[in-house]
Amino acid sequence: MLCVLALLSAIAPLATDMYLPGLPSMADGLDTSAASVQLTLTTFMAGLGVGQLVIGPLSDGLGRRGLLIAGTILCAVSGVLCAIAPNVGVLIAARLLQGFSGGAGIVLARAVIADRAKGDAAARLFSVMMIIGGVAPVVAPLLGGALLGPVGWRGIFWVLAAASVVMLIGVLTMVPETLPAERRHGGGLTALVGNLRYVVTNRIYLGYAFTFAFGFGALFSYISASPFVVQDVLGLSPGQFSIVFAINSLGIVTGSIVNTKLIGTFEARQLLTFGVSLLVTAGLLLTLATTIGGSHIWLVLPLMFAVVSSIGFIMGNATALAQGQVTEAAGTGSALMGACQFGLAALVSPLVGIAGPDTAVPMAVAILASGVVAMTSLKVLARAH
Repeated sequence: MLCVLALLSAIAPLATDMYLPGLPSMADGLDTSAASVQLTLTTFMAGLGVGQLVIGPLSDGLGRRGLLIAGTILCAVSGVLCAIAPNVGVLIAARLLQGFSGGAGIVLARAVIADRAKGDAAARLFSVMMIIGGVAPVVAPLLGGALLGPVGWRGIFWVLAAASVVMLIGVLTMVPETLPAERRHGGGLTALVGNLRYVVTNRIYLGYAFTFAFGFGALFSYISASPFVVQDVLGLSPGQFSIVFAINSLGIVTGSIVNTKLIGTFEARQLLTFGVSLLVTAGLLLTLATTIGGSHIWLVLPLMFAVVSSIGFIMGNATALAQGQVTEAAGTGSALMGACQFGLAALVSPLVGIAGPDTAVPMAVAILASGVVAMTSLKVLARAH
């Protein structure tokens, strides 16, 4: 079941990184501009955010399994629509639908685990999910590049549709309903508003949720800026960048594995505090290295690895601790975490390039600022826990 949930959570990197190598050929094949094709990424990310906000609260009243099945079917159908899209307008609409249905998988995967486990057990499960899901950003661009030649960009979407079918089979055979009828809150507007109030008035939940979101903000600062930093600032080739990106992605997996092994010996909050402290320290040193250290390659690369590795101690623990505070509305809590996560990612992405592609300073400052806010949220809002 955990592998199925991890695959559902990995839909975002799979559906973005796999098709990125094919963007130029998509523009040529659909006889449209590069800007129009790039909208397919924007609408997908928008769909991810909206899907989580809609499906998460609904699942607190209707249960998880039915919505999870419907969302996975919709994800498969949207993949087929992307593959056969006759023009860029249809492709943009299909990508919005793919994002919406993919958002359902992400938000419900977190809610299912929150239904079944609490405390250290939940932290361990979320960390295992991070290990499995962390492989996706490593594999997806390599798989997309390998598939582009033989099957083209349309073939990549057929592969994504097939992956959704595999997810559907997994959901049907391995994921039971985890929210029994007696724990549901009804599907009306009153229940929805009540769940939202219950979640947003819980200060400790907000502290852990903001720690989660700004930890992801630091990660997305790196993801958005690293192609320019590694190639334009540090002078490495595109092939060398792919190697650096893969090694750093494995840092998340390694951090998550170590975190999983240490849960039980240390409390989830202690491990989360360590992860955020590592993020702030690495962000501060990275800022110094890019401002007064001359962006030396042997300084910047290890510090970027430390930043990414710290995420392995942040995401799983923060998710478990936040969801543990709102067990009566786990779907709504998961939805708000996802909305903050992807909303912050959309905000960070243009900021890290504000000074142009020839400096690493905005990336370092964004990472440090995200880490400081994450630490403040943990120490101030969630201090009572």
